[in-house]
Amino acid sequence: MRFEPPMQYEILADGLAFPEGPVVMSDGSVIVVESFGGRVTRCWAGRKETICMVGDGPNGGAIGPDGALYVCNNGGVGPDYFARADRVGRIERIDLGTGRFERLYEACDGRPLSAPNDLVFDCEGNLWFTDFGRLETNGKQFGGLYCARPDGSAITRIRGRATSYNGVGISPDMSTVYVADTIEARVYAFDRSLSEQIPRLVATVPGQVSLDSLAITAAGNVCVATIGEYGAIATVTPDGKVDVTPTDDRVTTNIAFGGPDCRDAWITYSMRGLLVKTRWREAGLRLVYNA
Repeated sequence: MRFEPPMQYEILADGLAFPEGPVVMSDGSVIVVESFGGRVTRCWAGRKETICMVGDGPNGGAIGPDGALYVCNNGGVGPDYFARADRVGRIERIDLGTGRFERLYEACDGRPLSAPNDLVFDCEGNLWFTDFGRLETNGKQFGGLYCARPDGSAITRIRGRATSYNGVGISPDMSTVYVADTIEARVYAFDRSLSEQIPRLVATVPGQVSLDSLAITAAGNVCVATIGEYGAIATVTPDGKVDVTPTDDRVTTNIAFGGPDCRDAWITYSMRGLLVKTRWREAGLRLVYNA
């Protein structure tokens, strides 16, 4: 593992209640969810506005084929990191023009979702999302990887009994789905097929760290936010090499790419409540529906 020099950055927004899931918009704004605030917020440099209050614990966000924002909601994990007994994990759709939202999925094959965490769309409009697994005072539920249609018509479990799946992304050729396992600090790869399968281990990020959300570069590398012994963005190549770029927050949770050359990177410093911007050393992959 190689450490890069610490990144230089500017602060785009502060005072956020555990920001996650940055979505870079064409108008120059960045939408984030505030996991501990139950709201979805649009950020410009020095300005914030609330899009809607979805409640509980919104985690990841992505623009779908209809231009709406789709959000994973873990059902309500508070600052003590344990879930409420009455929580309902779900996938929600938000109309960005009106702020109205609706629940699309709360279960798969009759089994309730536990704690949906992060999501991404493929070129066919399928919504891939992870389920972290519910945190409870006496233990933790398993999580998994799912694929669903954005109109609420179909959902498939790709992998169950996962330790703690978090970040998810798709390779530039749309053939491979990558997931980050938080507790294992591992990046796994799946074939992009709608069948249950055993993932391939890509890499383990060394140290006493956990992994959070991720983004893919145009070259196909996986940039995954790293929490714990050091806060960082770890870059994992498809053949398993790991480079680490230190950040200024040990609870660094997300990275998203944008800008004219897609080398601008927006990163959430969740412990400090910040959304920051930096220049990345390689171009990110433009997402299918908010390019």
